[in-house]
Amino acid sequence: MSFREYLQEKAAESRHNEMSAYLMFIAGSVLFIGGVMETLFVAETVDWILFIPVNFTSTPGCILGLALTLSGLALMIFGLAVGIYFSRDRAWYMRELQSSDFIGRNAVERKKKRAQAAKLKAAKPSISKP
Repeated sequence: MSFREYLQEKAAESRHNEMSAYLMFIAGSVLFIGGVMETLFVAETVDWILFIPVNFTSTPGCILGLALTLSGLALMIFGLAVGIYFSRDRAWYMRELQSSDFIGRNAVERKKKRAQAAKLKAAKPSISKP
């Protein structure tokens, strides 16, 4: 496996991981909204901590709502952070792939120039003094 193939494989893997992280973010947002709605529908009075509705009674609906809200918030934060990490990772692999392609292209161009110079030198008639 060449270095170029390795970089292409790692970029594809990082793209897959980035997509999975963003799907995790979407699942977290669905859980968060579900938890907020559950808490608002079940509780008679709601206390708010920042933007999270909390009811401190021990009814199953309120506990479920709080659990969904907190797990959704955690998934959203983790999914976004991991998505950004893999996006930057993929960008690094693509930059390295581009630079390796640039180096390879320069090597091929130098070879062609040397071959053309050798052909011109061979085709040039030599003038010798009698």
